[in-house]
Amino acid sequence: MQVSAKIAVLVVAALHVGFLILEMFLWDHPIGREVFSMTAVQSAETAVLASNQGLYNGFLAAGLLWGLVAGKRDITVFMLLCVVIAGIFGGVTANPSIVFIQALPAAVALILILQGRKGNY
Repeated sequence: MQVSAKIAVLVVAALHVGFLILEMFLWDHPIGREVFSMTAVQSAETAVLASNQGLYNGFLAAGLLWGLVAGKRDITVFMLLCVVIAGIFGGVTANPSIVFIQALPAAVALILILQGRKGNY
């Protein structure tokens, strides 16, 4: 796999670690409220849901890192497809900016991987 593709996958994984932190630990704090434009009441009422969502983002990051470390292209491609689909769904159902923040970086990483050789890295 090209170095640029690996870097792109690492960026996507890092974004999802960031989402995990925001959603699991900072949602009901001033930082989370500012990032997601919520009141204290809104963040308190939705904190459990956000925490669950953050955990899923952590699983996406873990899967991407697993694919890279194991040198398995198919795992990385699958995880990136999951991120792209989740990002499109979030953009349609929650906030259109999610397409650009989540789906677009994953799509770029996916294109870079698919341009490379097939099989393991």
